[in-house]
Amino acid sequence: MKIITTPMCEEIVKLAGITDYALNKFPDEEAGDLAIVLSESKVEMDSLSIKINTPSQIFESIKKVSRLAGNELFDVDVMSFFDDYEILKKYLNSSFSNNINVKVYSEFLKDIVEDVGFNIVSDDYKYVIYPDYLKDTVKETENLVEIPSHNDISKNPFKKAELRYGILENLI
Repeated sequence: MKIITTPMCEEIVKLAGITDYALNKFPDEEAGDLAIVLSESKVEMDSLSIKINTPSQIFESIKKVSRLAGNELFDVDVMSFFDDYEILKKYLNSSFSNNINVKVYSEFLKDIVEDVGFNIVSDDYKYVIYPDYLKDTVKETENLVEIPSHNDISKNPFKKAELRYGILENLI
């Protein structure tokens, strides 16, 4: 089976034990049997969609891809990938409630914001949290929190999540 993956998913593919794959930002441009892509991605070929915004999503995606590879990893093995990311380990199997009301611009940020324990509301909020690509559409002018999305950020899902969670933890 020829697997195609995108740069954003490559680290998950590697950690899951897949070594024979092609890398292409646009998987449909490549001849392949299966694309491993982010859940928001739309491709014509058969695909396995993964989410990698939160520590638990990263964990589950590694497990899912390793099963596909016929090399299912034990939970303890997947946990070891988090060893260098204390902030992510903290959120991996815990739930938090910080009772801070926030407004969120973007679906992918909602998962992260809820994981940190913020309440998502549409009014009477303390902070407005938005991805960098929506900077010009945010109407509010105070207590703005910009979160890096995909462009000027590591493709490594652990480093990306660590940066985003660090920004949000500074609000607590």
